[in-house]
Amino acid sequence: MIGASREALAAGRQNLESLTDSTSVDAAKLAEELTAVTALLDREVSLRRVLTDPSRSGQDKAQLVSSLLTGQVSGETVDLVSGLVRSRWSGSRDLVDGIEELAAYAEIIVADKAGALDDVEDELFRFGRVVGGSHELRAALTEPKAGAAAKAALIGKLLGGRAQAGTVRLVTAIVNAPRGRSLEQGLESYSKLAAARRGRVVALVTTAVPLSDTQKERLSGALGRMYGRQVHLNIDIDPEVVGGVRVEVGDEIIEGTVSSRLEGARQSLEG
Repeated sequence: MIGASREALAAGRQNLESLTDSTSVDAAKLAEELTAVTALLDREVSLRRVLTDPSRSGQDKAQLVSSLLTGQVSGETVDLVSGLVRSRWSGSRDLVDGIEELAAYAEIIVADKAGALDDVEDELFRFGRVVGGSHELRAALTEPKAGAAAKAALIGKLLGGRAQAGTVRLVTAIVNAPRGRSLEQGLESYSKLAAARRGRVVALVTTAVPLSDTQKERLSGALGRMYGRQVHLNIDIDPEVVGGVRVEVGDEIIEGTVSSRLEGARQSLEG
């Protein structure tokens, strides 16, 4: 998102955090209801265009949301969505993307309050790696003709009893409603939301062998000093890197593996 949409989403996230600061607000229910609103606006193109029409007043759009959703979802969800439509969005799809992101963020908040956010982060990363390494599994989870119930049953078989409930709900959400994203992209976006909740960044670290706890602490500390924020490490083991580590933080890559140095030397000789 850019410009107005990014600002609108940031305001919506602040509103969500303020709401869920109250112990009386059920963040899991918010997540479920925001997911339902996402599905509604995904289907109703004309409605989402009306709700992002800059020629209509924010109050008018908020009243339309209230008339449509009151009695269907909780008052907190009505308030959140009403606040979103009062803001200006760069495009109608951005509003839907924003509501979907808030639904996922509500799940992240649930995990955080339960002290399970680290587990959810790690489970999302590991599941993404499992999917990426299995063509058959990826095909089963992304097959358009497969029903939502069948996919949910497969996810339950894979993760049930082995992962946090929030992880299962997030994976199910992206599998059943990818909305133009790959499964891996969706899982990565959830990991970034979890990191944002903690005010930290995510680093993908690829090594030939597992790192010791001491090595992880040293690497995390060094990256934290480099980026000025706490860094969460996702560790991926790949024997092909030969030695050293490869670190990806966003679009930035820090390459320190033997294989990369050998490749550089080879290219120099060929040049």
